[in-house]
Amino acid sequence: MNLILWGILPYAMIVVLVGGTIWRYRYDKFGWTTRSSQLYESRLLRWGSPLFHFGILVVIIGHLAGLVIPESWTAAVGVTEHDYHLVALSLGALAGFCTLIGIGILIFRRRTTGPVFMATTKNDKTMYVVLVAALVFGLLTTLLYAGVGGGQTHNYRESVSPWFRSLFILQPKIDSMAASPLSFRVHTLIGMALFVIFPFTRLVHAFTVPVHYLFRPYIVYRSRDVGPSGSRAPRPGWAPVGTRDRDR
Repeated sequence: MNLILWGILPYAMIVVLVGGTIWRYRYDKFGWTTRSSQLYESRLLRWGSPLFHFGILVVIIGHLAGLVIPESWTAAVGVTEHDYHLVALSLGALAGFCTLIGIGILIFRRRTTGPVFMATTKNDKTMYVVLVAALVFGLLTTLLYAGVGGGQTHNYRESVSPWFRSLFILQPKIDSMAASPLSFRVHTLIGMALFVIFPFTRLVHAFTVPVHYLFRPYIVYRSRDVGPSGSRAPRPGWAPVGTRDRDR
């Protein structure tokens, strides 16, 4: 079972993620969208969307830093494990709670706003369930093994992180992942499930972040006002062509 979960399933997930994304781009370009519902309701969206998006961005960066950067590298630059754990715990918990509150607002908005609820598909509901489950288990795992108040601790950088990095050299350290606590393994499985459905949901829009906006030239708006007073010359009306002489 460990071989299937931590040695085979991750590669199957990668195949579905990459292949599904390519398929979606080739055959569903016009459906590659978030299907924005801001037209129907904007008050709750104004609060929920920033909380969710900025929170999830910090969560992703934190996961990448913890999984990709070896413990020896941070130690080499003078960052002790205690300091790293303290920063990761504080930022991770804050970002996780913000993300969870944000998605809670978005789900409440989707459920209570009639037109938004009518536009919600079964695909969307499945995505929300898996995404919320990943967030909840991630927060529970963080708090459960934070060591606060003399509680239990677990250094995932010695178990989960080596397994994650070993996947990219095609030599998965199955025993390392199997030795991690149950909550870490459940959180990882839910995360893989999220990536499996990723290309087939509205989450796929994350792959089309408009990064080019950062490098395009700014747009210059010029006024049509003429004269020092700022008054504008009157514009001609919409006169029907070829009927003026006939009307006279």
